[in-house]
Amino acid sequence: MIELLQQVNHWHWLAFGLLLLSGELLGTAGYFLWLGISSIVVGLILAVLPLGWQIQWVSFACFSLFTTWLWWRYQHKKDQDSEKDSFLNQREKQMIGKTTRVEADVLQGSCRVRIGDTTWSAKCHQDIKAGTLVKVVDVDGIVLTIEPVE
Repeated sequence: MIELLQQVNHWHWLAFGLLLLSGELLGTAGYFLWLGISSIVVGLILAVLPLGWQIQWVSFACFSLFTTWLWWRYQHKKDQDSEKDSFLNQREKQMIGKTTRVEADVLQGSCRVRIGDTTWSAKCHQDIKAGTLVKVVDVDGIVLTIEPVE
């Protein structure tokens, strides 16, 4: 087995890299991409510098871990930025901007409003008469903040 590993040259690494990149086309969500690029980098380095098989595999592992980590870091930051503006599966945040009519007089403070088929706890900073069109302007947990539409 050691003799086989000692016979690996830069063409083997380049072919392995291209095989991994081809495997990426099958839909591995980017993981084989970074392994394939790492393999190609090892092949290019091996074409210039003579390296032992141990250093080749350690280099491949290090490049793979580093490129995968860089991609994860980039993607994680991108995902966090996109989640800030997302209201997916956050029904209470989807309420912001919705309008409804209050069914009873509301005194400044807590009340309940019906939006769609659900009643929500709400609070307001002024008195509102029954039948007034109100708009949801903020959400604090499951309590909506409403104000009259002008």
